[in-house]
Amino acid sequence: MIEFDQVTTIFFALAVYMLGTFLNNKILFLNKFCIPAPVVGGLLFALVITFLRGFDILIINLDTSLQNLFMLTFFTTVGLGASFKLLKIGGKLLIIYWLACGFLALAQNVIGVSMAKLLHLDPLIGVMVGAVSMEGGHGAATAFGTTIEELGVDGALSIGLAAATVGLVAGGLIGGPIVKYLMNKYQLKPTETEEISDSSMGNVNQQDTKINSKSFMMQVFIIVFCMALGTFLGDSFTEVTGFVLPGYVGAMFVAVIVRNIIDRISGNVIQMKSIGIIGDITLGIFLSMALMSIQLWEIVDLALPLLLIILVQVIFIALFSIFILFKMLGKNYDAAVMIGGFTGHGLGATPNAIANMDAVVSKFGPSRKAFLVVPLVGAFLIDVFAVPIIITTINLFS
Repeated sequence: MIEFDQVTTIFFALAVYMLGTFLNNKILFLNKFCIPAPVVGGLLFALVITFLRGFDILIINLDTSLQNLFMLTFFTTVGLGASFKLLKIGGKLLIIYWLACGFLALAQNVIGVSMAKLLHLDPLIGVMVGAVSMEGGHGAATAFGTTIEELGVDGALSIGLAAATVGLVAGGLIGGPIVKYLMNKYQLKPTETEEISDSSMGNVNQQDTKINSKSFMMQVFIIVFCMALGTFLGDSFTEVTGFVLPGYVGAMFVAVIVRNIIDRISGNVIQMKSIGIIGDITLGIFLSMALMSIQLWEIVDLALPLLLIILVQVIFIALFSIFILFKMLGKNYDAAVMIGGFTGHGLGATPNAIANMDAVVSKFGPSRKAFLVVPLVGAFLIDVFAVPIIITTINLFS
C-alpha cells in the first residue's frame, strides 16, 4: 500500500490533466466529442489503480482533502459570471431555453428516481444518474456525489462520474444527427451571412482590461469573500432547517448577488478574464482529482442498470428536443442549432454544446442567437433551476 500526501496528489492531478490534454490533441475521437482532459487522464489513472488493486499488486491511496476547496472556488467563479444584464440581451429565446433547461432537470430526476425504484436501487442512485450527472455533468456529479455519500450511499461519487462520462459521449453523438434531421425535414437555412464574432459566442461579459498582480488579487479577494460568506450562510441554513445544502451552493449564490451589486456600483471591478482563468484552473484540478479517485470496483455490479437509466435519459431528451422544444424556439435554423446545444449540455457540459453547434454552423452557416443563448444558460443560469431541484430531490429521498 502506498499513500500520497496532498502535494503529491495535486501533482498527479496536474499530470493527469496534462496527459488528458495531450491525448485529446492526438486522438480524433476524443477531440471530436470534446471529452474533457481531466476525464480522459483521470479515467486512465483510475483504470490503472483498479488493475493494480484487482490483481493484488498494489493499493494506492490519494489525499484528496483539497478537492473540495478547488470545487468551491470553481463554482464561485461560475456565480460571479452571472450578470443580470446578460438576460436582457438574450430576450424571449433565452427565457424559453432557460425554462426548458429547468424542466429538463426536473424530468431527469423523475426518470432517474423512477428507474432506480423499478430496478430496486436506492432512489439517491437515481438522483446521481438524473440531473446531477446528465445536465450537471462532472462538476455537479463531484459536488453532489460527495454529499450523497455522506448520506450513506456508497459509491455515489463513482456512479455519478461514470454516468456523466457516458452522458457526455452520448450528448456528442446524438446532437449532430438530431440537428441534421430537423434541417432536412423542415428545409432550414441560416438567415445570417456574416461570420460569427466573439460577441456572438457569448463573450459579451469579457473585458479588455490587462491582467496585472493588483487586479488579479482583487479578483481573488472577491472570490474568497464569496466562498467564506457563502459557506457560512450555507452551513447556518443547514443547521437551522435540517435541509442538506452542499457547501458550494451558498458560495455560488452569494457570488451571483455580489457580482450584480458590484455591477451597479462600478463596471470595472469584476474582470471576467481573470476569474475565467481561475475557474478553468480550479475546475481542471478538482475534476482530475475526482476522476483519479473513482473506485471502479464499487460500480461494476451496477454497470447494466446505469446504462439502462442513461439510455432512457437519452431517448427522453431526443424526443423532447425534436417534438417540443424545437417548436417552442421558433421552428427555424436558429432553433435547430440551439437544439444541438441543448442535447450537448443536457447530457454533458457546455463545451459539448458549443462543439455540437460549431459542427453545424461551420457546415451550414452562422447563428448568432444560438451562440449567445446556449453559453449564457449552460454556463451558469442553468444552475438557478437545476440546483434547487437537485437539492430538493436529495432531501425527499435522504
